[in-house]
Amino acid sequence: MRLLIVEDEQKLADVLKESFEKKGFAVDHLADGTQARNRIVLYQKDYDLVLLDLNIPGMDGAEITESVRAENVTTPIIILTAHSETEHKIDLLNKGADDYVVKPFSFDELLARVTSVLRRPVVSNPIVLKAGPLEMDTAKRMVTRDGETVPLTLKEFALLEHFMRDPEKVLKREDLIDHVWDFNAFPLSNVLDVHMKNLRKKLNDKEGDENPKLLQTIRGVGYRLVGGEE
Repeated sequence: MRLLIVEDEQKLADVLKESFEKKGFAVDHLADGTQARNRIVLYQKDYDLVLLDLNIPGMDGAEITESVRAENVTTPIIILTAHSETEHKIDLLNKGADDYVVKPFSFDELLARVTSVLRRPVVSNPIVLKAGPLEMDTAKRMVTRDGETVPLTLKEFALLEHFMRDPEKVLKREDLIDHVWDFNAFPLSNVLDVHMKNLRKKLNDKEGDENPKLLQTIRGVGYRLVGGEE
């Protein structure tokens, strides 16, 4: 999952970024409202959710929300606000926000709201994913192959989840990097290749006499997860 945090209070932004990254999210941060509005519109398909502070330089959070909704951007938005008045909350929701969190807040509360909003896609995402001998419980963050638990790092789990949500589809290298890493990742580096190699090793993904590799390399394009019969 990839988040965009729009917050001009640097200390808070740093804490949120670090906390979400520890939970396995890829996180980008912007402190200017106008830049954030443009990023959300241009890269809307890259983000699973936007955390948007209400009072930021440039366009404020309410203006950004109203503006991007007018552009038919459907990316979930949670507003971080210091205002607790009911009328103010109703106004934010009417402008297109999916939820709001009143400052000060605990990270656990914010994480719970993020998780709740991410469970509201247009097409409901299953909690348990299956592809061939692989099974992934996204709630428990557990992966098994043929019933045996496979311990994965946060990035490896995020990569495999992306594959398991689109089995048989060829995923481009750039799309994988955009989905799992933040904007500071360098697409031409070998960071993806290293993680794919480690992921295959942990999955014991070797080509045998009866079955092909689960994670196949499509030369010059990217990778594909084969989701055949178990």
